[in-house]
Order: sequence, then C-alpha cells, then structure tokens
Amino acid sequence: MERQKRWITSVRVRLLVIALLPMVVLLPLMLGGTMWRWSGKIDDILINKVTGDLTIADQYLRRLVEFSGERVDAVARSTDLRDAITAEGLAAFLEGERQRLGLDFLYLADAEAAGRWPVVTAALNGRWHSAVDIFTAEDLSALDPALAIRAALPLVPTRGAVPTERSVENRGIVIHSAAPVRLPGGGLAALVGGTLLNQNLGFIDTINDLVYREQSLPEGSQGTATLFLEDVRVSTNVRLFENVRALGTRVSAEVRAQVLDQGRIWLDRAFVVNDWYISAYEPIVDSFGQRVGMLYVGFLETPFREAKRNSALALTGAFLLIALMSIPIFLRWAGRIFLPLEGMNRTMAQVEAGDLQARNNVDGHPDEITQVAAHLDTLLDQVQARDRELRDWAESLEAKVEERTADLREANRQIERTTERLIMSEKLATVGEITASVAHEINNPVAVIQGNLDLARSILGEAAAPVREEFRLIDDQVYRISVIVSKLLQFARPEDYSGARTLIVPADVARDCLVLTRRQLEAAGIRVETRFDSAGQVSMSRTELQQVIVNLVLNAVHAMPEGGVLSVGTEARDGHLVITLADTGTGMPPEVLSRIFDPFFTTKQAQGTGLGLSISQQLVGQVGGRISARSEPGKGTRFEISLPLAPGG
Repeated sequence: MERQKRWITSVRVRLLVIALLPMVVLLPLMLGGTMWRWSGKIDDILINKVTGDLTIADQYLRRLVEFSGERVDAVARSTDLRDAITAEGLAAFLEGERQRLGLDFLYLADAEAAGRWPVVTAALNGRWHSAVDIFTAEDLSALDPALAIRAALPLVPTRGAVPTERSVENRGIVIHSAAPVRLPGGGLAALVGGTLLNQNLGFIDTINDLVYREQSLPEGSQGTATLFLEDVRVSTNVRLFENVRALGTRVSAEVRAQVLDQGRIWLDRAFVVNDWYISAYEPIVDSFGQRVGMLYVGFLETPFREAKRNSALALTGAFLLIALMSIPIFLRWAGRIFLPLEGMNRTMAQVEAGDLQARNNVDGHPDEITQVAAHLDTLLDQVQARDRELRDWAESLEAKVEERTADLREANRQIERTTERLIMSEKLATVGEITASVAHEINNPVAVIQGNLDLARSILGEAAAPVREEFRLIDDQVYRISVIVSKLLQFARPEDYSGARTLIVPADVARDCLVLTRRQLEAAGIRVETRFDSAGQVSMSRTELQQVIVNLVLNAVHAMPEGGVLSVGTEARDGHLVITLADTGTGMPPEVLSRIFDPFFTTKQAQGTGLGLSISQQLVGQVGGRISARSEPGKGTRFEISLPLAPGG
C-alpha cells in the first residue's frame, strides 16, 4: 500500500501527468471554451444582424406612413381640389387622385363625419396626420365592400399560438392619413385616404427585398418579413407550403406576450410556422396609442446551425488526430528525464520548505538535464541573494512611495483650490465688465419712468386716488430695479456698496411680495397658504429683504409648472425671526441642493443667471442671518430665512 502511494506521488508519475495533461485535459477544455465563446459570438452577430434588419423594415414602414400623409396633404392643398369642390366634380376628381396615388380609398370628411379617428380629428384641427389604424369589417364595407373581402382571412391552426375560438380575421390594418381642406365657405374639412395592408404582398415583398438583398445571407438561408394584425399574419412572404404563403397563421404565445402584451422588442430565435428562424419582432402602435400589431423580419437558422456543427466536428477531429500523433512522442521524451528531475524535485521541495541552502550538487555526464540542475543551483544562489536585496528595496520603496503620494495629494488639493479661484475670478471679472454697461443702460430709462410717474401723479392730483396703491407699487418696483442694478455691482465689488438698514416687519414685506408676484402665482395655478405667527422686527433694508423673498417665490413658481401649494409664514425662534417658504414642486436631488448657493450655478439653463440665490445669501448674511434649504425629489423644497430679531422686536 505504501509502495503504491509512493508510486502515485513519484516524479515519474507527475511528469507523465504534466506531459499528458495539456493534451488530454487542458487543450480539450480550451477547445471547448473557445468553441462555446465562438458559438456565442456567432449568435450575437446574428442577433445584431436581425436587429439591423428590423431597423430597416421599421424605417421603411414609418416612411411609407409619412409619405402617405404628405401625398394626401399635397392633394388637400392643391387648387385642383378647390376647383373640383366649386365645380361639383369632386367625386370624379377624388377617384382619379386615388388611382394616381395608389390608395385604396380617398374621401372628403366634415366635422360631423369625423367619427372616432384621431387622424381625422387632427386634420380638422388644421394639421395633417398619418398613422396605422385597425378598421373593422363594417368600416371597410362602408368605404368599399371589396376592401372587406380582401381583408378577410381564415385563421390557420398554428403550433404554440394562444388558443382562440375565432375562425376568421376580418379586420384590416390600414395606413390611415388625413389632411385639412379649406372649404370655399370658410369651413374646414378633412381629406382622408388610406391603404389596406392585408394581403398587400407588394408591400411586404418590398420590405423583404430591401432587408435581404441578394447574397446578404449564406446559401440555404432565407429571409422573411411579416406584418401582423395582433398575432395574425395578414401580409407575409413566409411559406406554409412551397408556393402557399402562411396568411392566417398566428405567432407563438411567447412572442405575443412579450411584444403585444409587454410592448418589448423580441430579438431571439423563434419558431415561425414550420421552422426555426433568427427573428425580430416589434409592436405597431395605432393612432390611439394602442399596440395593434407587429412587424417581423427574420432568416432561417438551419444553415448557421449546420455550419457551427460542421466547424465543431472538424475542430474536434483535428484535435483527436493531433493528440494520437503527439502522445507517444511525449511519453518517450519524458522517460529520459525522470531521474535528474527527481533530484531537482527534492531540492525544490527543500527550498519551498524554507531551506534556501539546499542544492543539487550534480556530477556525472554533462547532458542537458545535468546542466539544468547545475544552472538551478546557480539560480538558487542568485535567488537567495536577490531575496535579501528585494526585502531591503521593498522597505525603502514603500517609504518613498508613501512620501511621494502625500506630496501628490497636497499638490492636487492646491491645484484644485487654485483652479476654483481662477474660474471664480474670471466670472467676477466678466460680471464687473457687464455691470457698468447694465447700470448705464437701465438707470436712464428707470429715471424716465420715475419722472413721468411723478408728473402723472402731479397732473392727476386727487384724481389719482383710485390708483394710488398701483402708483405706490410702481414706485417700489422702479426703486427695486435700481437696487437690483446696485446689487449686481455689489456682487462684483461688495466693498464699494452698503445698503441702508432700517427696522422692518418681515411679515409685512412677505405680504407685499405675494401681491407683487400674484399674477405669476395665479398664472401657474399655485395656491398660497400664509401663516404669520410673528410680527417681530429686524434691522435690514426693506428692498433687500423684498428682493430675497421675491426671488424665492419665483423659484417656487418655476418648481411647480403644473401648479401646487406655496406655504409662506413667519415665526420667532431662538432670538431669530424665521421666514419660511415651502412648495410642493419637483424638489431637488442632493447633488443639486448642495450647489444652489454657488454663484452662476443654475438649473434653468438659458432662463437663469445663477446669481439669485448667491446674492440672496449675501444680503441675508450681511445682517447676520442665513438661508437654509431642505428638499426631496418629487415632494418639494423648503427654504428658511433666519434673521436676528432687533432689540425690543
């Protein structure tokens, strides 16, 4: 038993295993893995191809729908149609145009005949529209009994389809187009036209020719295209038999569930009528926004599957042949190196155990294996010396790396701070250049407005009493314009400006601000709730506080484009008067909330400058207060302006 164990663990057995392992284990695994990955890549390529095929088919169908609408709109705008309406030759004209355009129907509809079709409704509202719609048998018969006959298809029992009790599909899938027509009396009508796609073999063959040109598929494969009404093939070049198209057959339940029920594109192999195809299905949506059918393209999988199988068999055969020829050679060569390798194996085991002094100390015939053993002794000497050097170098290198890393971190921090200061300096320099021009261009017309307002008040005298409040508000806003210009200058050169502070009641200022912004709030459908629990006083410029509150109210209006509730209130808290503005708008994510007080940061794109909240924070900070904000996406934002209460306030 012990002898058998030594034999199993001997160098000879291990060498044989090492010699044979790559050929009988590793190479088959690598070959199998390569073939599996290659097969997966081929499958991915096939899916990518059928995806591109579906894109071409979809673009052709979309263009066909748009082109139908454009042609109907061209007829609707033509003078010939107007002349035909006036000359009472409308029916003959429309029939001629229908035949010329290749439509299945073309008629003029008024508002009463619009019915339920969104396409016609859009035309009666002044714009042409084209879409895919489903017509019932009654709808088709009302247009032309021949269309109802052409649309009717007997359902063919299909393997894997959803069970149904229907035996006939008599609905039609139609490219439905309508364009507005201005009647001589000034009224508006709709010119409505359409093409029935049921059994429209020219349409489906054109798609197939566009997608699968000659030599685009390997020999033996076949490209197919199909238009479905729900899950029924109403136009297809898939063959049920040799020369019989598979009209009336139905798609599998699995494909129907993913494409029609879930609205997702199918990109995978699928069983089509009587064989497996690499398939792509996408839903077709009508003018009501409902999924009413599917567009399909695909090609026969069998040639690709056979090609993969033949390639796999050829690679396997080549591997077996090489293995049978190579294994005897490996065994013969291995037999010549057993003994020297056993000695080297013992030496290496001692070195692995930690004895770096172990050596082979070979002598005898200077053959290749003996030379290898001698070289191994030399290498072990070098390894022992290098080990000592590497340990010393590793300790030194680790200390140097840590030192340089710390220097790099500090340098990066300094670069970031310097870059931020440079960017801010450039922005402030730009603002400084702009503000001088703004002050000159705005202050002059403001002075004219103020002068004319004073003149109007002087001329009207007591007659101005009914609009005294409006005049006061105009005075306030003219003054506020002047203050805004000053604040721009203050933001660029704060050391040159200072506001005049007085004792004010923030609750009164908030009420005035709600009056000033009443029109914007009403236009946005925003309901205002107020709760002024404190009438305390603070030391601050009234116009500056008004500027801050108006800015926050207008921000709330922008945050509630669909309307909502704005809550405004005041309360005394820990020696401060707190003004609260809370909206029920869209809210802000944390990464946006953390930057709202940064100069020039804005979420309004071209509608904002990014200075509003930054200037507001400066104005409040000048009187020892602060502005804080809390927000949650989808639930709104809450701003709090905290101002120190004036002594005795």
